[in-house]
Amino acid sequence: MLGLVGYYGFRDVIGALAVAAEGIIVVALFHCVPLVTDTVAWRRLLPPQHRGRLRDLLWMRWVSESVKNLLPVAQVGGDLVRARLAAQRGVPAADATASIVADITTSVLTLIAFGALGAWLLSAANERESGVLLVALAVSALLVCIFYALQRARLFSRLAGLAARTVGLGTWEPVLGSASALDQALDAVYARRGDVLVSCAWASVAWILGAGEVWLALQFMHVPVGIADALIFESLVQAVRGAAFPIPGALGVQEGALVALGLTLGISGDTALALSLIKRARELLFGLPGLLVWQIAEGRHFFRRRARARADSVRRSTNS
Repeated sequence: MLGLVGYYGFRDVIGALAVAAEGIIVVALFHCVPLVTDTVAWRRLLPPQHRGRLRDLLWMRWVSESVKNLLPVAQVGGDLVRARLAAQRGVPAADATASIVADITTSVLTLIAFGALGAWLLSAANERESGVLLVALAVSALLVCIFYALQRARLFSRLAGLAARTVGLGTWEPVLGSASALDQALDAVYARRGDVLVSCAWASVAWILGAGEVWLALQFMHVPVGIADALIFESLVQAVRGAAFPIPGALGVQEGALVALGLTLGISGDTALALSLIKRARELLFGLPGLLVWQIAEGRHFFRRRARARADSVRRSTNS
C-alpha cells in the first residue's frame, strides 16, 4: 500500500483524501445500513428459538467485522469470535458454529453473484477483462459448491475421525462428539430451505448497499460516477478481498484492486488510493469501538464464570 502511495505521489493522494475529509463520517454512518442487513441475513440461519433480538446479534456482527479488519488474523478469525459470543449468550455451541459456517457459505456464494454483476457491467467497456473475471468467478462458485457438498457429507465428523485415527482416540472423544453435533446442526440449517433463501436475499442486498459507500466517498471527492461504476468498484474489490482472505484486512490487496479498476474506469490512481484510505478510515472508526466492546463482553463473561464457580464451590462445601 505504501508503495502505491509513493508511486502516485503522497501529496496527490493526501490532497484527494483531504477534499473528502468531511465525508468520512457520512460514509461510516452509512455503513450501519449494510451491517444491519448482513445481520438480518445471519439471523435467519440461527434456529428460530435461539435468534433472539436483532440488536444483540448486531453487536456480535460488528465485533466480528472489527476483528477481521483490524487484528492480524485471517478474516475467518472474526467469524470464530462471533460464534463464541453467540455461544456465550445462550445459543448452543453447535448451532452457533453451524450458523456461522452456513453464513460464510451463503455470503461467499452471494459475493460471487455480486462479482458477476460487476464483471457484467464492466463488459460494456472491457470485454476481455470481464471475460477473465467471469471465468475466475465461475471457478470460485464451483469451489463453494464443493464446500457445500462436503458439509452435507458430514465434513467435520470425517475430519475429526481422521485426526482421531491418526493420533489415537484418547482425548479426541469430546472432539468427535462436538463435530457430530456440528454436522447435525448444519443439516438442520440447510433443511430450512426457506430461511437459507431469505438469508441469501438479505446478503445480496447487503453487498449491493455496500456500493453506496463507494458512491458517497467519490461524490465527496467531486468525482462524478454513476451507480453502475460504484457497483463495479465495490463488487470486484470485495471479490478480490474474499479471494485474499488469508491476508489480515486484505492489506495492499484492496488498494491494488481499486487502482486497477480506477484506471480501467478512467479514474486516476491517486483518487482510487484516496478512496481506499476512506474505506480504511471507516474501518478504524467502526472497528476500534468494536474491539473495545468485544473486550468488555469478554471481561463480563470471565467475571460471570468466576462468580458461578465460587457459588458452586460454596454450595458444595455447604452440602458436604
